[in-house]
Amino acid sequence: MVSRALAVLGAFSVTDPVLGVSEIARRSGLPKGTTHRIIASMVAERLMERADSPRIPGGGYRLGMRLFELGELVPAHRSLSAAALPIMEDLREATRHRVHLAVLDGIDVLYVEILGAGAADVSSRVGGRLPAHATGVGKVMLAYAAPSVVADRIAAGLPQLTARTICARDALIAELRKIRTHGFALDIEESTVGVSCVAAPVFGSDRSIRAGLSVTGITRSIDPGTIGPAVRTAAFTLTRQLRESGL
Repeated sequence: MVSRALAVLGAFSVTDPVLGVSEIARRSGLPKGTTHRIIASMVAERLMERADSPRIPGGGYRLGMRLFELGELVPAHRSLSAAALPIMEDLREATRHRVHLAVLDGIDVLYVEILGAGAADVSSRVGGRLPAHATGVGKVMLAYAAPSVVADRIAAGLPQLTARTICARDALIAELRKIRTHGFALDIEESTVGVSCVAAPVFGSDRSIRAGLSVTGITRSIDPGTIGPAVRTAAFTLTRQLRESGL
């Protein structure tokens, strides 16, 4: 039952926040009757809610607020966010750009905190996911992750989000090697056309990669020469705080 419920929840995406029963059934691979029963149970528990949509006759469904409430109870992310938010605020003030904090969830990027409005077409959102190889924060975490994580990302495929996304195994490995040399990652329109970012690694008290911190904006406004040092300094400060707190 849990796996079926997760399949239903996994049908939604950033680009499709509202779906009808038929589309949810198609994406989850479940029979329509089963999908309808699961949705009814989730609506009753506030895990999903009804939503009006001109594209869906009779309206559709979207994820419910209780999922957000439950997500806020995850202790690791709460501790990380509490330590990161003041540093992110300083970084946003210094750069005047959108600031992301993300972690690796398997082979994908999971956005934990975002400050600043930034470019209107930036696709990231708190709780959103993107394939790690296609983002600055994702690449910088892959660069310092266990080799098995990189191998799993490659084995799962390297989907192309834009014409500049790295989609070849050897090119990705070379990119991760370059990131380790320079200590930061660049995403030049690899996840979103017209948008670029600079990202730096954040390490936990056990010295393993814990998160990625980035500054994102319209490509013409992102100067790695000036933004890079600011992001690296902020990531180092957060790393030091996590180490001192034993997180």
